Amino acid sequence: MIDKILFISLLFIASGAMADAQKKPAVQWVSSTDSHRWVKQKDIEVKDYYNGEAISVEVFPDRQKQVIDGFGGCFNEKGWEVLSLLNKTMKDSILSELFDRSKGCRFNICRMPVGANDYALKWYSLNDREGDYAMENFSVDHDRHYLIPYILAAQAYNPGLKIWASPWSPPAWLKTNNHYACKKSKSNGLTCCNGKEGQTLMKTDKRSLQAYALYLSKFITAYKNEGIDIYALHVQNEYNSCQVFPSCVWKSSDLAGFIAKYLEPRFRSDNPGTEIWLGTVERPYIENIDTVMTRPEIRDYVKGIGLQWGGKGALIETHSKYPQLKIMQTESECGNGSNDWKAARNTFGLMKFYLSYGAGSYMYWNMVLDETGKSSWGWVQNSLITIDRKTKEVTFNPEFYLMKHFSHFIDSKANVLEISPAKEDVVAFMNPGGEIIIVVANHDKKEKDYSVKFGNKKFTARLEGRSFNTFVIQ
Repeated sequence: MIDKILFISLLFIASGAMADAQKKPAVQWVSSTDSHRWVKQKDIEVKDYYNGEAISVEVFPDRQKQVIDGFGGCFNEKGWEVLSLLNKTMKDSILSELFDRSKGCRFNICRMPVGANDYALKWYSLNDREGDYAMENFSVDHDRHYLIPYILAAQAYNPGLKIWASPWSPPAWLKTNNHYACKKSKSNGLTCCNGKEGQTLMKTDKRSLQAYALYLSKFITAYKNEGIDIYALHVQNEYNSCQVFPSCVWKSSDLAGFIAKYLEPRFRSDNPGTEIWLGTVERPYIENIDTVMTRPEIRDYVKGIGLQWGGKGALIETHSKYPQLKIMQTESECGNGSNDWKAARNTFGLMKFYLSYGAGSYMYWNMVLDETGKSSWGWVQNSLITIDRKTKEVTFNPEFYLMKHFSHFIDSKANVLEISPAKEDVVAFMNPGGEIIIVVANHDKKEKDYSVKFGNKKFTARLEGRSFNTFVIQ
């Protein structure tokens, strides 16, 4: 009798296990439109796929592409300055929505400037003492007012947050025009000595290059002493662009020489754990990248390439020629201050392109700005979040929700998945735990039925017009 009862019990357990194994995967769905953002829809029924059925897109879980390192934005002085106008509760709520690992955007990789950029409150470097080649007067005291507290506040929500840095300009006295900007304008005080794309504005004598390598190394060390590890340095922001704000143009050959002869040896000695990247590259010319990356002493040391703006034109060829290198989209195109759904649609197209063709991380630009959105030289730009100085009203803009549709669900070390047809407004990923994440945009005004095939299964959802949608297959 005992054996019979045991047999029946085992049979019941086995039957339950078989039933569980035959369960179809659940699909969770979150959608956003301009009027209804971040709506959790009902779970979608998964059905068996039969040959010949019409589908909108096929996702291939067994065709995994590059690894995703993460998503983030840039810490800028103007962001922290306006955040500091809010009370603690409101400020903490915004930081939580950006960085908390259990909610919001869950940002895990972010950028910061070395010295002033165009969203600094004033122009400065970390050593403005002219002729101090030994960097005895190097100091990050200025950054203790804005950048350091901004980053530390973010790390309180995500202690694993990775920070990378890039200079917009060396100290002015290390440049041939002795100014932070590259070309004169009514607003920057430069009256002569414009730089020019294709030339080098940095002084190229040995003493100056040694001093600048020391300057950058001391920056890494100083931030480490503040409790902030800089995991990577992108050597120069937009090194081809001669701007009216802090900037420095380099010939590709001179930049390669600086990395190989001065920066790499200095980092090997002082900060061997910090990666050097070629970035940020904002032109579509693969030959500029080749000039740097074909040098033998650089090829084995530079860990990645950062592309932004026009640099996307070199993405496909860069990924093909240098498959061993990580690729980062380093600055999402910043718009004109509209902060509207059209801007979010444009950014979706950029994210789709970069993530489909080799980028492992995607950086937004300004996470937080005031209602003007103005840079220090007057360009009005977009931000994820807007804070009104007078009313203290906080607005989460459409691009915040777009970023969240990716970063909230996609874990570090996920893989991009191949889809077909590739032109569809879809990007798919597989998390390390096996979840499949599918992000779909419907740019049409009208709603439409959209069918997704994965393996031998499929599901169909009715997408609202002009919507972003994330599907999570458990």
